[in-house]
Amino acid sequence: RRTSLDLFFFKQKTAYEIMPLVGSEMCIRDRIRLYTFLARRTDSKFNQAVLKRLNQSRTIRYPLSISKLIKLTKKAQNKIVVVVANVINDERLLKVPKLTVCALRFSEKARERILAAGGQVLTFDQLALRAPTGSNTVLLRGTRSREALKHFGAAPGSKGSHTKTYNRHPNKKR
Repeated sequence: RRTSLDLFFFKQKTAYEIMPLVGSEMCIRDRIRLYTFLARRTDSKFNQAVLKRLNQSRTIRYPLSISKLIKLTKKAQNKIVVVVANVINDERLLKVPKLTVCALRFSEKARERILAAGGQVLTFDQLALRAPTGSNTVLLRGTRSREALKHFGAAPGSKGSHTKTYNRHPNKKR
């Protein structure tokens, strides 16, 4: 027999229905706990920024290529480069300088190239031990370039709109 209480909680999942966290989700949860503690216990804006970016969804954590990483850190020599996203390889880049990079994940080739250049690859746990307040670090993020974003905005064809249409051939008659 259903009561009003049952109907109220009808769409909520019970404890045994919730899927357990696996793989990278567990790692991110642990990092969120660590940086929640660091953001609370230190006066560092760096820890608050890292915590905010760790809590972002995967679609908003845009990847960063090695070439872009090097381009953005030319002035910041001997600093730890922190990226709260994936670092991916760029085959167009011929030479990789010595870098110390901390990121959520590295592609295999990106990791190989950074280590071959004499650089270091860090996790966020290691970064918390090395620089708990974010001193001597540079915080970077990838460019916001997602195909889906081109379709958002005023309707395509309306005045002043630069929104992309969803159909493949805009000039084709139906």
